[in-house]
Amino acid sequence: ADFEAELVEMDGEPDHVHLLINYPPKLAISSLVNSLKGVSGRLLRRDRPDIAVRYYYKGVLWSPGYFASSCGGAPISVIRQYIEQQQTPG
Repeated sequence: ADFEAELVEMDGEPDHVHLLINYPPKLAISSLVNSLKGVSGRLLRRDRPDIAVRYYYKGVLWSPGYFASSCGGAPISVIRQYIEQQQTPG
């Protein structure tokens, strides 16, 4: 589906990802997240089964939940810097 969304920034961690996505306000974020999870899981299983077996737990790649937040007018450069600087503790 064409969500008219743009991936602006991404940072991957062993147990989660941070995404900065520009999307139209008419789009339900739950629809976008569900599509991202479904498509990424299918592509990983199809294209990189060697990696998929390390991350799938009980047949699923993603947990059922997600966290989403609005940037509230913060400059994209500030949000991008925040995502780039995220580190998993420990």
